[in-house]
Amino acid sequence: MLKIGVFGAWRGNNYIDLFKEDEEIEIVAICDKNLEKLKEHKDEFASAFLCADFDEFLSEGIKRGMNSVFLANYFNEHAPYAIKAMNAGLDVVSECTSASTLKECVELVECVEKTGRKYFIAENYPFSTQNLKMGKLVSSGMLGSLLYAEGEYNHSGDNELLRYYTPGEFHWRAWMPRTYYVTHALGPIMYMTKSMPKYVSARAAHSDLLYELRDWRHNYDGTGIMFCEMDNGMIARFTGCTAMASDYSRYRICGDRASVEWGGYIEEGKVRRFFFEHTKPEGEEQISLLDADLSDFGEDGIKAKNAGHGGGDYWIVKEIKDCFIHGKDIFFDVYAGAAMSATAILGWRSCLNHGENFKIPDFRNKEERDKVRSDDLTPFPDQNGNGITLPCALPFDGE
Repeated sequence: MLKIGVFGAWRGNNYIDLFKEDEEIEIVAICDKNLEKLKEHKDEFASAFLCADFDEFLSEGIKRGMNSVFLANYFNEHAPYAIKAMNAGLDVVSECTSASTLKECVELVECVEKTGRKYFIAENYPFSTQNLKMGKLVSSGMLGSLLYAEGEYNHSGDNELLRYYTPGEFHWRAWMPRTYYVTHALGPIMYMTKSMPKYVSARAAHSDLLYELRDWRHNYDGTGIMFCEMDNGMIARFTGCTAMASDYSRYRICGDRASVEWGGYIEEGKVRRFFFEHTKPEGEEQISLLDADLSDFGEDGIKAKNAGHGGGDYWIVKEIKDCFIHGKDIFFDVYAGAAMSATAILGWRSCLNHGENFKIPDFRNKEERDKVRSDDLTPFPDQNGNGITLPCALPFDGE
C-alpha cells in the first residue's frame, strides 16, 4: 500500500481525486498554506491529516505511516522540499520542474544518491493520447535514424486569467523567464526518443502586449525557443511556455525514413505519418492519418480516458505505483529531471547572451556536477522580493 502525502492542494487537486479512487493508495496527509480553504473540504479527504506547515506535515505524516510525498507546491520551490522529504526517509514525486538553479540540481541528485530514495518528475504531456501514439511509432523503428524533433507548448490568457494565476507581487508566474517552463515541450521529445539534452542554444522575443502588464508581470517576453543537441545524435527545437498567437501545441519527430507529428491542421485525435516514396513499406500509404485512441493501450488506456490532461494524469499515477510500490525504473528519474531543469536554466542564459551555446551537465558525473554546484543564479525573488540575481525578461529599449 502506498501511503502518500500531498504538498499543495491547488495544483495537486487532480491527483488527489485520482489517489482517492485507487485501491493501492491511501492519502495520509495534505499540506497547503491555505489551511482554512482546505478544511472547508475536509470531508473529501477522509482521515487525512490537514496542515499548513511542511515540517508538521512530514512529522505527523510519518507517524501515520506516510512513505511518499507528492510535491505540487510552487513551480520554483520543489527541490528544497524534495530534499527534506528524502532525508526524512520518504520517496518523492515532483509534479513540476525538478529545480530552479543549477546548485539545486546538484543537491537534488546527490540527495537521491546519498539516501537511496526513489524520485521522479510527474511530466504528464508524454502520456497524452497523440504523444503515446507517436512514441509507439518511434519505438517500432519505422522512422529509421532519428534526425530532428519539435515540441511547441502554447499557453496564454487574458488579463483576468493572468491575474488569477498570479496571486501576489512575488508569485513565480510574474517572474518566470520564457525558457523555464520547458517540461511540456521537451519532456515528450525526451520520452518518445529516449534521449537526453547535451547542449542548448536559445533565443527569446519581446512582446508589446505582455509589456503592457509590466507593473505586475515582469516576464514580458512572448516566446523562448531552444535548440538542443541530444545524446542520440538527434537535434531538437522546442519552446518553453509560449504566449505567441498560435492556437495549438505541436509535436513532431523526423527520421531518415519517416516522420510522425500532430497539432495544428492535423485532425483532432489523429497522428500524421509520412514516408518517402522510396522508404515506404509495401502496402502502406505514403501519407496516413492514424487514429490515436487510448483504447489501443489496453485496460490502462481505457481507464485513462477519464483522467485529466488527455489521460496523462492517469499514467502518472500508474508510474508512481510502478516506481514506489513495484520498484520499476522510471524514465523521468532524478537525472532526467535535473537535465530538463538545467536546459531551461541554461537556455535562459543563452537568451541573455544572444544565443550562446551552453553544455548541459551530465549529472551522473561528479566532475561535471562540481563545475556548477555553487551556481545559484536565479530570476525568482523570495517572498519578500529579495534574492533576484538574473533578469526575467530581455532588456528592452522602451524601459
